Amino acid sequence: MEARQYIIDDSDKGMFKVHRSVLVQPEILTQERKKIFDRCWLYVGHVSEVKQPGDFKTRNVGGRPIIFTRGSDGEVRAFLNSCTHRGTLVCRERQGNAKSFQCFYHAWTFNNCGELVAVPGQDAYGQNFDKRELGLRSVPRFDHYKGFYFLSFDKSAVSLDEYLAGAKEYLDLIVDQSPTGELQIIQGTQEYDMLGNWKLLSENSFDDYHVAPTHITYLEYLKDSGVDVSMPKGLLMPKHGFGKSLGNGHAMIENETYRGRPIARWMPMYGEEAKEEIAQIRRELTQRLGEQRAMRVAETNRNLLIFPNLVINDGSSVTVRTYFPVTEKHMKITAWAIGPTDESPRARARRLDSFLTFYGPGGFATPDDVEALEVVQQGIATWQELEWSDLSRGMMKKDEDQLNTDELHLRTFWRRWNELMTKE
Repeated sequence: MEARQYIIDDSDKGMFKVHRSVLVQPEILTQERKKIFDRCWLYVGHVSEVKQPGDFKTRNVGGRPIIFTRGSDGEVRAFLNSCTHRGTLVCRERQGNAKSFQCFYHAWTFNNCGELVAVPGQDAYGQNFDKRELGLRSVPRFDHYKGFYFLSFDKSAVSLDEYLAGAKEYLDLIVDQSPTGELQIIQGTQEYDMLGNWKLLSENSFDDYHVAPTHITYLEYLKDSGVDVSMPKGLLMPKHGFGKSLGNGHAMIENETYRGRPIARWMPMYGEEAKEEIAQIRRELTQRLGEQRAMRVAETNRNLLIFPNLVINDGSSVTVRTYFPVTEKHMKITAWAIGPTDESPRARARRLDSFLTFYGPGGFATPDDVEALEVVQQGIATWQELEWSDLSRGMMKKDEDQLNTDELHLRTFWRRWNELMTKE
């Protein structure tokens, strides 16, 4: 298939379609690895995960093993987890605290600032052997925005600040939930696989059109708990919710929530003992941020996609989710809960309950989504006969009139994807 045929984008006809071959063909994934994952800024982790000197996490980011660590000098770094001698992983632990990383193959040893400090039998090397040139290799680009760390394997990539564009506004709303501005990734990681193309999860993560039919069990659970699941009106916006493009492929949906955010209002499912503390949290937000911004932080929820594969669901809890393709029909997903560092044990318990109950792999939403996307992947095996998927919902409206159930935000993702995939 020629590149120009990946999508049909015809604003005059209100037509937007994606060719289904891009969800099933291995050669498309090969190109994505080169043109997207090797070029874009990719999420690595949060500063709270490497709080103390020596703290480290090992992760796979963009197909490479990475050590995300804070050195003894206090600097946060990301190294390629590969010995400069023969390529072995120098750290095989998932996390911990270490002053050094030693390759178990030949025992080359690197300190946590990346310097090569010990080579067994070094006298066997010639006079031009220089340990200073053989330290752990840092990733080409590494930066953070308010504690959210990203890397890029493209030395010529634009700055992270420029790349994030309008997404920064929504990261700010998350940071504003903390009285001190300090957030913490809460201990405990969700990891699961899905037999579907990675781009399906980018679509699904902020597709509110599917919520009512797909997550009917959760809606019934809320009703049984005494929650009014009808969408409220008029708090901040004349419509229930909206979708918005944020530049560089990033997009979001924001809506007035019926989920009862535990930083906003009390709901029966939180129990009577939670009423006063939730009211106190809301008063603090209003005093610190002003009524209008406090209302936006507390009374609306957001699903933010930072292109290509970072989703932050800011709803009944705040979930940070990233996912990478294994094959064109298989992805690995990792998710964490994040919240204010200094919240009370009871507020933390409510946050984790929401994190597990809705977004967890065994919760109300995620199993529905896994089933839906795996069934989509099975259905598009017919792509040679049924070639196109339609994403034209709401296309005839002005951008400012897009609802959260329209598909402007999905089209934003696909337009950026197409731009990068068709660029020489």
